[in-house]
Amino acid sequence: MRYTSWIWVPAIAVSTSVYATTYLTVEQAQQAIFPGSALTQSFVTLTSAQKQAIEQRTGLTVRNPVIKLWKAPDGGLFIVDEVVGKHELITYALGLNADGSVKAIEIMDYRESYGYEVRNPQWRKQFVGKTADAPPKFDDDIKNIGGATLSSRHLTDGIRRLLATYAAALK
Repeated sequence: MRYTSWIWVPAIAVSTSVYATTYLTVEQAQQAIFPGSALTQSFVTLTSAQKQAIEQRTGLTVRNPVIKLWKAPDGGLFIVDEVVGKHELITYALGLNADGSVKAIEIMDYRESYGYEVRNPQWRKQFVGKTADAPPKFDDDIKNIGGATLSSRHLTDGIRRLLATYAAALK
């Protein structure tokens, strides 16, 4: 008699995109930051001089010169931006008051397998009131989240870059 033995080994392939989560659409984020307001779309393309001014002020690279923004009736601005977490993009919304200070931030899409704690309302509240002249500083006034260090740092950098963008091109 002849016996054949088979050992089955399951194959598992996991992509970080498995973890991608959309928390808010643009419209939902707009209503979270500017409840009841009708916002007007007004995208802006930065000039090379504006990009250079932002990069000099922050030490950060402006990857995309097109600023996706909407204007609120009260003079506030709603801006959608992306930063790289560890490997994947994080899409977030920044709400600015009419004076250019941070009103709120919302995480719209999070694509990393961990670090989603940046959605914690208490962590995001640290940005409220920050301005281009008093920008957020990671590990100083913006606390790190263990297990989400790169997401925390890169969101802080992104917000600092957008505040400098406000000062250089959106005031």
